[in-house]
Amino acid sequence: MKIVVIGELNVDVIISGTDLIPEWNREKLIDSFDIVLGSSSAITACALAGIGADVQFVSMVGEDDFGRFCVKELERMQVHTGHVIRNPEVKTGVTLSFSTPSDRGLLTYPGSIPLLKPQDIPEQVFEHAEHVHFGSYFLQDGMRPHWEALFARLRSQGITTSFDTGWDVHGEWHREGIDRLLPHTDLFIPSEEEIMHIYQTANVEEAGRKLPTGANTVAVKCGSMGAMLLTPGGSPEMVPSFSVTPVDTTGAGDAFNAGLIYAYRSGLRGREMVRFANASGAISTQGIGGTGSLPSASKIEDFLISV
Repeated sequence: MKIVVIGELNVDVIISGTDLIPEWNREKLIDSFDIVLGSSSAITACALAGIGADVQFVSMVGEDDFGRFCVKELERMQVHTGHVIRNPEVKTGVTLSFSTPSDRGLLTYPGSIPLLKPQDIPEQVFEHAEHVHFGSYFLQDGMRPHWEALFARLRSQGITTSFDTGWDVHGEWHREGIDRLLPHTDLFIPSEEEIMHIYQTANVEEAGRKLPTGANTVAVKCGSMGAMLLTPGGSPEMVPSFSVTPVDTTGAGDAFNAGLIYAYRSGLRGREMVRFANASGAISTQGIGGTGSLPSASKIEDFLISV
């Protein structure tokens, strides 16, 4: 299974504990501190490689210690990095992740994150691709106007496509570009909050009714509740999550993305496809950072048998 992931690349500085809200002119102690590979696109790429896909990653980092760390971590997890640009004129992006047992909050320095542009993507990377994915639609400023044309061309060549929006840090949530992109997207994978902000609704079901004509499969990540499957002409279906005690929820949604893509490319559809993705996401919560507990095909299969 040959997959190309195009996207942002940064480090995550993960601060873990139960009381992580800073207070001015006060000092607090935290439980742990880790520097790990970050970014939705990169974590999805690593999880896909862990499950068994052959993954090419296209991105940009600075020519600095964090950039070198990101590339080494991708390579350690069997992701191909020949198309990651090292740009000496920028700093690699950094995300501060404040992680509690129940949720997380993020602060990001963009750096190299929004800078990738179409001219940075070599055409040969698509020659043997079967699927192309990107993450963080709202962070990838250089690519955002170009996804529609790229996905349309890829699908005309028989390559399947997917994307994850991520959070809109500017709070604008423009849906026009997403609506134009969806007919060229096989798997749209937003979170519950993201899709409700995009379509300005109070619940996922209402957002599903506002999807544009021509939209294909939509899997909405609903955190500990599971995921809701929205398909054209069908009724929304909630696929429950699995009961696990998380160590760190960072990257769980990205591992879900990987599981969904792998299941889809393997021929699974509907509820079984989403259960596979839910298991992938659940496994990822058992380690620190998005790549601390990567799923594999055998781990997912064993997990599904055990529940």
